[in-house]
Amino acid sequence: MDSDLVRAFLAVDRSTAWTLVERVPLNFPTYHPQGFALVGELIFMSSVEVLEDTGIGHLFAMDRQGNLKEDIRLGEGTAYHPGGLDFDGKDLWVPVAEYRPDSRAIVYTVDPTSYDVTERFRVADHVGGVVRDRTTGHVHGISWGSRTLYSWTPTGEQLSKVPNESHFLDYQDCSYVAHGKQLCGGVTTLPGPNNTSYDLGGLALRDLHTNHILHEIPFPYFSPTTNHNATRNPVALELTPTTLRLHTAPDDGNPPTGTELQIYETPLK
Repeated sequence: MDSDLVRAFLAVDRSTAWTLVERVPLNFPTYHPQGFALVGELIFMSSVEVLEDTGIGHLFAMDRQGNLKEDIRLGEGTAYHPGGLDFDGKDLWVPVAEYRPDSRAIVYTVDPTSYDVTERFRVADHVGGVVRDRTTGHVHGISWGSRTLYSWTPTGEQLSKVPNESHFLDYQDCSYVAHGKQLCGGVTTLPGPNNTSYDLGGLALRDLHTNHILHEIPFPYFSPTTNHNATRNPVALELTPTTLRLHTAPDDGNPPTGTELQIYETPLK
């Protein structure tokens, strides 16, 4: 099925039309969402709650109707910023970092059934997202703005540290798909005319073994409530029998709109 997902993504391009087919209000405080992992009928979403002097890292388990099932707290001290997460078929892998570049992070696993949390290793940098390669068992991560690409053993031995060859997107959330590949979503904020700015969003398929980009597309769709680009924060792709489906949550939990799960689809080719 994951191989089918890769083939479906390789078939889309910048002219592909996507339709916003569903908007699901999330019925709980969501703060600043970061990453998604789809686990059966549950969606896990990481989020950072920023307080006056510190913050709280959250991993929310919710059903697909937007109802909260569990609020799992992650992090310690000044490390309270969860990033993009991944499900390896057994555990969720989640980094929690200090809310600044060139800082530090803790990588956790979370059991998606019991919600038990286990610290796996620590990194002397801000880690904004992790993915577990199911072909090697290695853990791959991205720094602040995804300018640096890392890989580690599951116990934290650093295997590689290389610059990101792409300057098109700052990845926000990545997920393992198949055969040593990951799918990432993100945005780049560009200057516009008359002191305006524009968030260019997109999706990229990357080879975890070579760090090369295999396919990437812009995603020129925006939240109907805030005009944030759809790939600004959490993203997760999956297949239906007839469509390629993209789950997004571009908006923070601020009133009056709050966060919606916004779902886009395009027909399979």
